[in-house]
Amino acid sequence: MTTTPSHSKLQPKFYLLVFLVSIGFFMQGLDTTIINTALPAMAESLQENPLKMHGIVISYVLAVAACIPLSGWLADRFGVRNIFFAAIVIFTAASLGCALSNDFNLLIVFRVIQGIGGALLVPVGRLAMLKIIPREQFLSAMSLMSLAGLLGPLMGPILGGWLVEYASWHWIFLINLPIGILGTFVTFKAMPNVAEASVKSFDFSGFILLAIAMVGMALGIENIASNEISRNLSLGLLFAGIISALVYAYHAHTHKNALFRSRLFKNKIYTIGVLGNFFARFGGNAVPFILPLMLQVPFKMEPFMTGVMMTPIVLGSLFSKPIIPPILQRTGYRPFLLVNTLLIGTCIASFALHTADTPTWLGVVHFFIFGVLNSLQFVTMNTLTLKDLPQQDASSGNSFLSMIMMLSMSIGIALAGTLLNAFTGYFSEAHITQAFHYTLICLGAINIITALIFFQIPKDAQI
Repeated sequence: MTTTPSHSKLQPKFYLLVFLVSIGFFMQGLDTTIINTALPAMAESLQENPLKMHGIVISYVLAVAACIPLSGWLADRFGVRNIFFAAIVIFTAASLGCALSNDFNLLIVFRVIQGIGGALLVPVGRLAMLKIIPREQFLSAMSLMSLAGLLGPLMGPILGGWLVEYASWHWIFLINLPIGILGTFVTFKAMPNVAEASVKSFDFSGFILLAIAMVGMALGIENIASNEISRNLSLGLLFAGIISALVYAYHAHTHKNALFRSRLFKNKIYTIGVLGNFFARFGGNAVPFILPLMLQVPFKMEPFMTGVMMTPIVLGSLFSKPIIPPILQRTGYRPFLLVNTLLIGTCIASFALHTADTPTWLGVVHFFIFGVLNSLQFVTMNTLTLKDLPQQDASSGNSFLSMIMMLSMSIGIALAGTLLNAFTGYFSEAHITQAFHYTLICLGAINIITALIFFQIPKDAQI
């Protein structure tokens, strides 16, 4: 008697579908990294302070975080092909809007719209593969798609620096147009419009509460040190965000169709993992934003060379992938996360030792080490968080974790921008390098303190 293998090779008829989903994965991965090296040039073009450009990054990430809970329901209700097609059109049209923007506030608006498209691209694409590709071929399909996810971040920093230096910052958005147009044509060829026969009513009240919570906390932190917005308004936004989060916690406990039910947090490992992901990502997500600024603003490095310098972080991340399983098998979750969290915090703080005269080779090694440690941390935290969830909570738990990861990125970048502006005001523009150094030290210290969360992991937690 023959048995079907648990994983088999992907059939050729699914190649075009995987290619299509990879387009969305590539576009989102490229967009989250390509912009960091372009911020100073964008600031000069838009006549803005380069130290206050973090809003362009935060607006996109916040929109992604806020719309992630909506993606699965829309795909089930209207079909995966229709929503994926809409996502590509929204993302591509918003990219054109970003490129044509000649005003900072208008650019923010189009970045929000682009984030809405980005929030639908990857989750709906992954869901389409899950619904259409046989389960025994799903691992092969995900492995192929993950290559696009690696190519985007790998190309982003260098491509962004090259486009800014030899063309203009507008091309970091225009580059999405041919990719998006290709995706729209392939969608109707490769993706059937699979939908669910019956879909439960959407939790709009919970969705609004979560959106207010995320936007309030991120914008409150982002603007608390701003001279353009009153501190009372910033504190009001932060307070509104916290209150909305608390109200949602009650809502999740009482509403039968809540987006994320409170039973998720009865699982201790999941709760620790979510809290750890939220706080431990502040520094790790802020570094790819703040280092290109430091290299270009006080150190006067050219954009293309800045992109080259950021590439070792991505290479370090790639290097870490195959070594994660054997390390965890040897150490276990608790010892590894305790030690690695301390190492990352120290590594982030040690970026404060960099000056304009730091040898390039030393910077490359330092950035590579950070990439390795950061990737080890993120993958291990994600694995820990989801490993003990029962099957009926797996989808909801994974969506909530994805939302928390994006929220943490937006708050981490907002916090970095706030610290940077506060220290710049304290030290003055003439000593801007010190402002960057103290910001990095603070981010590293926050990461070190986060080790207290992982101290709560049971000592007998199994791999």
